[in-house]
Order: sequence, then structure tokens, then C-alpha cells
Amino acid sequence: MNDQTHTKPVQPELAQTVLSTFQTLRSVRKNVLGIIPQESLHKTVISDEKRHRWHMVTDPAKLRHVMKDNLANYPKSLTMRVLLRPGLWDSILLSEGAQWKWQRLALASVFSPRNVAGLGPVMTTAAEKICADIATKAKSGPVDLYDEMVRVTFDIIANVTFSGDEGLDGDTMHGLINAYTQTVGKLTLLDILAVPEWVPRPSRLMARHTIKALHRQADKAIEMRRKSGQHGPSGDLLDLMLKAEDPNSGRRMTTKDLRDNLLTFIIAGHETTALALSWALYLLAFDPDRQNKARAEVQAAIGNRSATASDLANLPYVRAVIDEALRLYPPAALIGRNALKDDQIGDLQVKAGEAIMIPILALHRHRNLWDHPDDFLPERWLDADQAPDRFAYIPFGAGPRVCIGASFAIQESVIILATLLARFKFEAVPDKTPKPVMIITMRPEGGVWMNVTPLQD
Repeated sequence: MNDQTHTKPVQPELAQTVLSTFQTLRSVRKNVLGIIPQESLHKTVISDEKRHRWHMVTDPAKLRHVMKDNLANYPKSLTMRVLLRPGLWDSILLSEGAQWKWQRLALASVFSPRNVAGLGPVMTTAAEKICADIATKAKSGPVDLYDEMVRVTFDIIANVTFSGDEGLDGDTMHGLINAYTQTVGKLTLLDILAVPEWVPRPSRLMARHTIKALHRQADKAIEMRRKSGQHGPSGDLLDLMLKAEDPNSGRRMTTKDLRDNLLTFIIAGHETTALALSWALYLLAFDPDRQNKARAEVQAAIGNRSATASDLANLPYVRAVIDEALRLYPPAALIGRNALKDDQIGDLQVKAGEAIMIPILALHRHRNLWDHPDDFLPERWLDADQAPDRFAYIPFGAGPRVCIGASFAIQESVIILATLLARFKFEAVPDKTPKPVMIITMRPEGGVWMNVTPLQD
């Protein structure tokens, strides 16, 4: 497994041909990656010629048009709205037009470099705690690091969101979020056929009690904070959001606005970072030489102490490992937009109502855009002159709707990964290779099992 002369990191299973409607439904219930055609790794546009309902695009110039130049014509896909709106409603992730714009302006200051750096100590503390937990578990045998990364990233997002709120049950919140994502995550035939979102999906009606409970927990935390006021000298995300306002209108967020966005940050934020870390650890165990190279950088920068936000500038190779993991295994491996009006994108004619599907996985491995596209090569990120087109690498999206928490996620990932490398050696468990499977996000099915060896007693 570790001999890269003959092997590559685990490859996602893509479709050999464009699928029919019912083949698509069958595939997405198991693994959404199975609807992305192999030919999307070579072609720049694949269209549904039979039904004229979608175009799959991997051309950076065309993506720039969709995601930036003519953004207003391409709102988030019906599928995404149907899947996530029951829990997240009009959050910054799902809203469009004026509703999105004012929230983006209001929240921009929340994720300023200064504020993100100010949340670094929470990340460092959580990294130290997960190291202690892993060390204990490693004494009994292999450890599933995917589970550990989900735990540490949830602890971080909970602590930077609802820190110090007595009476808020973190375990309950975590359980509700897991129930929510597992219930809403699977597409139905109505979704595939693009039936309007006001038509009920029976399977999701059953999740209403979970969603209501999740909303009650979030509303409770927000109201508790409103009554108690800011609890610390710099504040956490909730404090910052309570003070955030649209610089143009002075508008501030209601309890519902706060809840929708806090749940978005918690649900989207902790899992995507956990996935980036899990795949990064898998790749480093797959390639021991590069694991040693990353560890040497960590030891030179911080010795065996825990990493902090101020260390990021001295950890470019660790950052490159994260970037490469996000390239090979992007959490949101397939996203979509719907055209509101007829449009011309270069040589591609798009009619109103048609879908633009963006297979980020295929874009990140496209044969015309990347050298050795299926190989794990963090070094590709260290030469600024070789930087890819801005719309060829989009793990956090691109254009005005690029993920507002991207810098938070990168800082968190580097702090955790560097701290782990300073403390442990990681070796893959034979016959336990994770399988890339996407429902809402691309997860390592089967877990990321490692033999973990402490570097110091």
C-alpha cells in the first residue's frame, strides 16, 4: 500500500456512462460520486442530450461565469435547498439575492483575520485534548481517526459558538445534528425529477421532530446569551454575531437569523474540517516519506508542543498537505446551480431552468488542469508560480459566495494536524482502506483506521 511506484491513493468510483433517471436515483442513494461520469475527467462539458435538463461543467472559464460574472442568474440548486432548508432555512448558505447580500456584509467582520486568530486558543486546547484521547485509545489497538476528527472539530465549533453557556447540552446538540444530517442527506425520486420544494418529501416529514428539537436548542442558547451579555474579553462567534450589522443599513440579526447561521456553521463547519483532516491523515499514512517530511517541518517549527494560530506561517508544508487532501477528496464533491434565464457561456447554450452541475471532484482531478492528477503531491502547492486557476481549485467554492469560514477551517486544520504530527506516528491498518462515499459530503466509509505510535512517553 505504501509503495507509490505501483499504487495511488484510493480512487473514487465514477460512472462509466451518463446514467438514466432511475439509475441516478439508485446510485445517489448509495454514493453520489457514482453519477459523475469518468469522461468528466477529460471533457470540459457533458450535457444531458436526451432530457436537456443539465450540463456538467469542469471548465474554469465557464465556472468563473457561473460562480462570479453572472452569479445572479445561477442560484443554489433545487436539490440543495430541498435537502438543507428544513434545518437551515434562510442562512447565508441557502439564501439568495438581497437576503444573502446583507447577511454576507454583516458576517464579514465576524470572520476577519483578527477574529479568526483570536479563536486559535480554543483550537489548540481541543487539539491537546484529542491527542490525550488518541494516546489512551492507541494502547488498546488501532484507532479510527475519522471518529476522532469528528469529535475534535465538533468540540471546537461548539466551544467557539456556544462557549460558557450553562444549560446547553453539547451531547444532545451533537446527537440532533447527526440525526438531522443522516435523515435529510438522501435524495428521493422527487428530488431527481426536480419536483418543486413545496411538494412534501415523506421521508423528511419524519425528521420534523429532530429539526424542531435542534431549533429549540439553538434558540435557547441565543436567548441565554442575549440575557447574559458577552461572557469574555474577545467573545466567541455568537457574541460576534450578536454585534454584527449590515454596514449599509445597520440591520442586525434576529434570533431566527442567528439560529439559521449558527446551525450552518456548526453543521457545515465541523464535518467538512473533520473530513479534510481524516483524508489528510489517510494520505500521510499512505505515504510515510511525506509524513516524515511534514513532521520534520512541525518539529523544526514547534518542537513537541501544541501548534497555535501564530505558528501557521511556519508550517507551509502542513498547509500544503491539507490543500492536497482537499483537492483529492473535496468534502462537497458535487454541487449544483439552476439557471434563471437563458444564457450563453462561451460555446455552451443554457436555457432557463436547466441545471449546471459542478463535479468538484472531477475538476480537481481533470487531466487538462493538473499534472499527475490522482497522485498525492503536496509539493505542488509550494510554488506560487504554479498556482492553479482560481476556478480550477474550489474546495470552499469561489467568487462572491466563497465559504465565509474558509480561513477558520484552514487555521483549525493546520493547528490540529501539526499537533498530531508532533506527538504521533501514523501507520495504515492493512485491509482497512477507506472508501470515498458521498451522501451530502464525501466521507471515508469504513473509517480511517491507524496504528498510532506516540513519539515520546
